Amino acid sequence: MSSTWKDIARQVGLGRAAYTLWHQPRALLNQSRRAGGPVHQWLNARGQRAMLAAAGELPVLRAPLLDAPELAFLTGRRFWYQTAFCLHTLQAHARCTFRAAIHDDGSLDEATIAQLRHLFPHVEVHRRPDNDARVAELLSPSKYPTLHGERRRAYPNFLKLTDVHAGRTGWRLVLDSDMLFFRRPEFLLAWLAAPDRPLYLLDVGDAYGYPLTAMSTLAGATVPSRVNVGFCGLNSSEMDWDRLEHWARTLLHEHGSHYYLEQALSAMLFAGGPGAAAPANDYKVMPTDDECRAPTAVLQHYVDTSKRGYFRHAWRIALARAAAASSAP
Repeated sequence: MSSTWKDIARQVGLGRAAYTLWHQPRALLNQSRRAGGPVHQWLNARGQRAMLAAAGELPVLRAPLLDAPELAFLTGRRFWYQTAFCLHTLQAHARCTFRAAIHDDGSLDEATIAQLRHLFPHVEVHRRPDNDARVAELLSPSKYPTLHGERRRAYPNFLKLTDVHAGRTGWRLVLDSDMLFFRRPEFLLAWLAAPDRPLYLLDVGDAYGYPLTAMSTLAGATVPSRVNVGFCGLNSSEMDWDRLEHWARTLLHEHGSHYYLEQALSAMLFAGGPGAAAPANDYKVMPTDDECRAPTAVLQHYVDTSKRGYFRHAWRIALARAAAASSAP
C-alpha cells in the first residue's frame, strides 16, 4: 500500500473513531435532552409501541369514495402506522374515502403493504424501484442531475416532489404521516372540492434552511414566510422541472445541503402567487403538550418536540374521536 493510501486509511479510521467516540454520543445526548431525559424517552417509546400495535387494529371504514384530488403519502416500514392513523382519522371525520397513493421511501416490505391495503382498500402503492425507473425516464438524469442527486440522499423527503408529481396531471395533496385529525376539516375539504391555488400549512417560523432573500431572488418574487408542507397541494401539470433543477443546484452550490431543501423549493413555487394557507389556529404545527392532551385544533402536525405529546396522548384521543365521528348518525 502506498503512503497516500495509508494516509487515507488512517484518516478514515480516525474519522470513524471521532464519530463513534464523540459525535454520535453527543448527538444522542442532545436528543435525550430535547426529549426531556431518559425517563421521558422511555415513556415516549412506550406510547409509540402502543400506537404501532393499535394501527394494526384500525377499523376499515366503509364510506363513499370522494371524487377529489388524489392524496399522496411518502412512507416506509418505520412510519406506516403513522400514515395509517393520519389517513384513518381524516376519512373518519370527512365521512368518506379518498383516492390515496402510497409512495415507498425504499423500505416498504410485502407485509407492510398488505397491512396498508387491508386498512385502505382503495390505496395504490408505488414501489421505490418502479418510481426510480419512472422518474429517470421522465426526468433525464443527464438533464436533471441535481434532482436525481437529492432523490438518492438518505433523507427521503425530496421524493415528495419528484415521485408524486413527475409525469402526472392535475391537483394532488401530499400529506406527511405524522399528523392527526380531530374534527371535520372544513377548510381542507373545501379546497379538495375546488382546488384553484397551492395549499400549505403555516409553520411556527421559517424552516427553510436557506436565506429567505436568496430564495426570493432566485424565484423572482417574494417567497411567503412560514410555509410548512405537512400538507401541500400542487398542480402536477404546472411543475416546472427546469426551474426546480436550477433552484436546487444554485441553493446547494451557494449555501450547501440541507434536509429542508424540499420545503424550501416548495415555498419558492408559491412565490408571487395566491397560495392558500390553512388557518393556523385550526391546523397546528408543533402543538404544545397541553394542546396534545386536550386538542382544540382540527389537525395537529407533530414536528420536533411535539412528538412527545403525539406518542403519549394525541393518538389515543384522535382514535376515540374518529370512532365517534364514524359512528355518528
